[in-house]
Amino acid sequence: MPTLDDLDELADRALEGIHDPDRMPFGVPWTDAPAEALPGNVILYQLGIIARWRAEEWCCNFAVVHEGRVIGVQDLSAHEFAITREVHTGSWLGRSHQGKGLGTEMRAAVLHLAFAGLGALTAVSSAFLDNPASLSVSRKLGYRLNGLSVHEVRGERAEQRRLRLDRPDFTSPVPVEIHGLEPCLPHFGLG
Repeated sequence: MPTLDDLDELADRALEGIHDPDRMPFGVPWTDAPAEALPGNVILYQLGIIARWRAEEWCCNFAVVHEGRVIGVQDLSAHEFAITREVHTGSWLGRSHQGKGLGTEMRAAVLHLAFAGLGALTAVSSAFLDNPASLSVSRKLGYRLNGLSVHEVRGERAEQRRLRLDRPDFTSPVPVEIHGLEPCLPHFGLG
């Protein structure tokens, strides 16, 4: 979970850029905010996620740290997880850290947490069709196609590919260790 210092660094990464300004890879176009508002928006959003946590609906929005620097966010979220055993993943990386395999590693880490640590049965994700990097990460990790959904992005129609990963189909390409999870299980709706 991000510290206040981590949030400050996340705001810096957002200001440095996350995607080509001519594209919008997110369903909520939060990066379209004016530069003077973007850092505060990033920090308040992250604090809001923590404040809204309930055992029935939670989101772990992890700060991604590489070589001592916060470079992005990887989330793992669920609604009624104790019943559904399904998680959703989402992420972003500062632009200068993209294309180096870090997106695959960070998603693999939270999938390991979901499947091995929390007992998830399925994981879902989605990406717009014009976001080949995200779709490639999903493919590398074993996700299968799970339909399309249509959205409005910046006043235009945009199709989003839905993806699904079943627990038996996941093998982590990186070593992952989980420590100290058991006392936290009630916060995930698990006893």
